[in-house]
Amino acid sequence: MLPVIMSGGSGSRLWPQSRSLYPKQFLPLVNDQTMFQNTLSRLEGLESVSEPLVIANEEHRFLVAEQFRQMERNASAIILEPVGRNTAPAVALAALKAIALAEDQEPLLLVLAADHVIDDVPAFHQAVEAALPAARDGKLVTFGIVPTAPETGYGYIMASSEFVESSKQLAPVEQFVEKPDLKTAEEYVASGNYFWNSGMFLFKASRYLEQLKTFRPDILNACQQAMTVQNEDLDFVRLDEAAFKACPDDSIDYAVMEKTKDAVVVPLDAGWSDVGSWTSLADISEKDEAGNSTLGDVLLQDTRNTYVRSEKKLIATVGVENLVITESDDAILVSHKDRVQDVKKVVEQLKAENRTEAKLHRKVYRPWGAYDSIDHGERFQVKRITVKPGAQLSLQKHYHRAEHWIVVKGTALVTNGEQQILLTENQSTYIPVGEVHRLENPGKFDLELIEVQSGSYLGEDDIVRFEDTYGRS
Repeated sequence: MLPVIMSGGSGSRLWPQSRSLYPKQFLPLVNDQTMFQNTLSRLEGLESVSEPLVIANEEHRFLVAEQFRQMERNASAIILEPVGRNTAPAVALAALKAIALAEDQEPLLLVLAADHVIDDVPAFHQAVEAALPAARDGKLVTFGIVPTAPETGYGYIMASSEFVESSKQLAPVEQFVEKPDLKTAEEYVASGNYFWNSGMFLFKASRYLEQLKTFRPDILNACQQAMTVQNEDLDFVRLDEAAFKACPDDSIDYAVMEKTKDAVVVPLDAGWSDVGSWTSLADISEKDEAGNSTLGDVLLQDTRNTYVRSEKKLIATVGVENLVITESDDAILVSHKDRVQDVKKVVEQLKAENRTEAKLHRKVYRPWGAYDSIDHGERFQVKRITVKPGAQLSLQKHYHRAEHWIVVKGTALVTNGEQQILLTENQSTYIPVGEVHRLENPGKFDLELIEVQSGSYLGEDDIVRFEDTYGRS
């Protein structure tokens, strides 16, 4: 069985913590691990499971690799999508790669999202094991979440009436239904044979491709074309960009699951949440007697049913209720709990105004480490740079800015034009405009330095790379 982790989402409803270049699946929103790492962890204990295959946005490639590195795990492959084309093409890419990796064997794909919460891992394992015989027999298994309330924010799966009349662990799917109104949702829950659509699946790779060929041959053809010229780059599989951009955009539900006659559903009652909004995160968070959930440095006075999350600053509330208040390094969100679905409109406005807060945090992670933009003005910018042991930045130059580097911790090996300089704490160097330079950490501990940039243009796109360990252009 090959787990396939879908990791292409942007999580815009969880702004300001979730940004398009650092989305929710790579954040520790629920516990000390990121949601991606929680997904990896819950695979432990399943029998005959390969290392997972990941489908990710090309812009997230180093984030995915870092998540594996921190857990001392490896991926079977990390397939990079140059553009998002929804779940039907993504699973097709995974199936094609799985068959190539498996050689003579018949791989089973366990398709999971990178950003779900599942509290009861043993119950999840039991559901997967219950689904295995049907998947081996050529069925396309979906996992239906046993509803805890008449939720209007999820699509539903209607199981065959025989499920209610027996004690079977799975049943044929009668139909998939869209998000209902409240009255309809109440009827669904009362019936006993409707489940929330989790977006998790188990099936043979070859069987999925057969069904995709029957119902959406255009998607299959585009994916096959994109994979024919795949490029292996470090840990990553790069696709033919033009071929994949030509692929239609469709979900696995619309493309295959709603059309096939071989769909079956396995109930899953395991404390599941897709953490799709701040209220859903509040719902699964520990609460005080007044219904408040807090994280970080928070003081509450006469506050009820409010979620408050602090990362850097003290947040104090007085006389409020039913709010979401969350603070990141460069933004604060205050929303009524009934309006958190509209947070995405804030992100749309930020994008329309070309503001960086839609894409990046103040602290930006790179394959070699990270930088934190701690101050900036009209012709200057100050960053705190951290370089991991043994890592190096690209050999580069800038047309519009000069840089001062001051080491505050560790040892730096600096290429500055024709010179190579070894700097330790409290030592510095100056990089003139247009000079070729590189920063390396030859030590065994993190290198930290302060960079002061000055010049007429300080954008991140003012960079010419001559050599790069990480394959960046």
